[in-house]
Amino acid sequence: MSELSHLDAEGRARMVDVTDKPATDRTAAAEGVLTCAADTVARAVAGDTPKGAVIATAELAGVMGAKRTAELIPLCHPLPLTRVAVTIQPDLALPGFRLRAEVRTHGPTGVEMEALTAVSVAVLTLFDMLKAIDRTMVIGEVRVVEKRGGRSGDWTAGSAA
Repeated sequence: MSELSHLDAEGRARMVDVTDKPATDRTAAAEGVLTCAADTVARAVAGDTPKGAVIATAELAGVMGAKRTAELIPLCHPLPLTRVAVTIQPDLALPGFRLRAEVRTHGPTGVEMEALTAVSVAVLTLFDMLKAIDRTMVIGEVRVVEKRGGRSGDWTAGSAA
């Protein structure tokens, strides 16, 4: 069990000690997709939904979610985030929406979980705000697509691990 960083010698869950790790600039990006009816995309873009400006609201919810990651994910370190950006782009080819979160900190551990949380909260908010007009929606493809900084170095989806 010593190979698993979140378990102590007796197999109990613990927060990883990052006391001796140097603070460095770290970034991570995550993406996700919400597929839905083409009319749902058009109505959301036009602001013609029962809940108003759903895209802007979901982007803001994603930022708020990133800031609360340590409260939601057990053993996740609370980090001083220096940047969180969430964007939601309509994609009629899906049809649906493509979501992206970019998170940055200067600290001893990475922000992949914060980026994933931002995308997850944003897509859940979008789903919640559109469910009254579209019951066919599907959430998918939530994943980390990029990370920069830290001991393990840089990584981009599709590159060698």
